[in-house]
Amino acid sequence: MEIKKSVQDLTVARNIPLNKRHFLLDLIAPEPLPMMLPGQFVQALVKDSPSTFLRRPFSIHQVDYSRNALRLLIQIKGEGTRHLSLLREGDTLNLIYPLGSSFSLPTTSEVLLVGGGCGVAPLLFLAQFLNQNNIRPTILVGFRTKEEVSEIDTYSKYGTVYITTDDGTEGERGLIVDHSILQKERLTFKKIYCCGPDAMMQSVARIAAIQGIDCEVSLENSMACGFGVCLCCITPTDKGNERVCMEGPVFNTRRLGWK
Repeated sequence: MEIKKSVQDLTVARNIPLNKRHFLLDLIAPEPLPMMLPGQFVQALVKDSPSTFLRRPFSIHQVDYSRNALRLLIQIKGEGTRHLSLLREGDTLNLIYPLGSSFSLPTTSEVLLVGGGCGVAPLLFLAQFLNQNNIRPTILVGFRTKEEVSEIDTYSKYGTVYITTDDGTEGERGLIVDHSILQKERLTFKKIYCCGPDAMMQSVARIAAIQGIDCEVSLENSMACGFGVCLCCITPTDKGNERVCMEGPVFNTRRLGWK
């Protein structure tokens, strides 16, 4: 089923700094939100930024249909995202949404969500969606240091949360793939969803393949148009090169040949 796409000016309800590198944007739509699924994304127009020519893609972080509200988690990486970090209540942000494919609904309750860095962005919406389908997942999130750990109380509403930090200042020390949850001789999960840096996702996919666990990942390829015209976000799959913004961003790791 194809989901209708909207182009709208949404109003900033809140801009919430989380730390020096990340912030949340709460946005209110002028009319009822279109149906959205976890894993999909938006393309945001950065106004009044001379060096930002293309829209910026962001995963849908949370949705509240009762308020026509959606939330984005954004990492400040360059001029475009820095400009967005300056938005204030009452400002508008033009979005094309929802775009891309979504995570699939599992047929089991034994589910693990793995997110590293800003890769945690689509996982909160996914956890919320799973709860609505009577599934309470295990959630493993990784950060560089304690100062970047955020929204744990929110994630905990939807699942059991475990944390890693590179420097050991919160949770277990080390890379997310080295967490004890993933290092057991035999994992009991039947489905893993993952988003983050490619190297991290490939390592998680390798663990899943060895354990015979179905795994889906959300890719973060660079995008320009967001709807399949420019072909700059191509990734190789078992069906040839495919567009991350259209056939993705969510792919089963078997289709990517990750094992």
